[in-house]
Amino acid sequence: MPPSAPRSIYRLTGADRATFLQGLVSNDVRRVVDGPVYAAFLTAQGKYLADFLLVADGDAILLDVAASHGPALAARLGMYRLRADVQIALTDMQVQRGLGTAPAGAVMDPRHPALGWRFYGAEGGDDGTDWDAPRVAHVIPETGIELTPETYILEAGFDRLHGVDFRKGCYVGQEVTARMRHKTELKKGLVQLAIDGAAPIGTEITLDSKPAGVLYTQSKGRALAQMRFDRIAPGLMAGTARLGPVAN
Repeated sequence: MPPSAPRSIYRLTGADRATFLQGLVSNDVRRVVDGPVYAAFLTAQGKYLADFLLVADGDAILLDVAASHGPALAARLGMYRLRADVQIALTDMQVQRGLGTAPAGAVMDPRHPALGWRFYGAEGGDDGTDWDAPRVAHVIPETGIELTPETYILEAGFDRLHGVDFRKGCYVGQEVTARMRHKTELKKGLVQLAIDGAAPIGTEITLDSKPAGVLYTQSKGRALAQMRFDRIAPGLMAGTARLGPVAN
């Protein structure tokens, strides 16, 4: 079973911590008082840089991000700090994850109920869950796998996963994201396919020998793939693996 990927937990303190984040990230940070908030930091061109969870912790906000993306995200946030009363510090905290009964003080993952609970403290780990299974079942992208520097968050399903707010006002990359929402029809995005066989993550998917998409995480006869919607049909191939639409 794939373990949880390492996470880094940053603590944001200072009187401007919420308003500082509000002008930078894809979701409404004011909602953090009601529970965890899932959000992304984008480039000015609207492409993905990092995704993370924001969790209220007394007079601070915890930022829970993949360890692989933590240093670059912290440095980027620091560039925008200027005179704002906000401090950003890496903590020694770790995150535990699990399904079923949550320990006291745990919070629910805001993306989807199938991702269970998260508990922040001195120890990390999880309950042995194969996290790829619920991700594939519910089309939930993962940092560094389905989410890459070429990703647009709407193509990755952030609106469905409660990761973007279209009424909060400006943030980095907001204009492109809003235009994709209101003025264009998405032609590609992250989908679930049926798969017979297996192929490495990143394998090109073809239809009649023509490019159709890219294969990502696979679990229990299903796979996540970034696909052109007009090429989702029986007969898709990724290496020797056969793919096709999931039967209703």
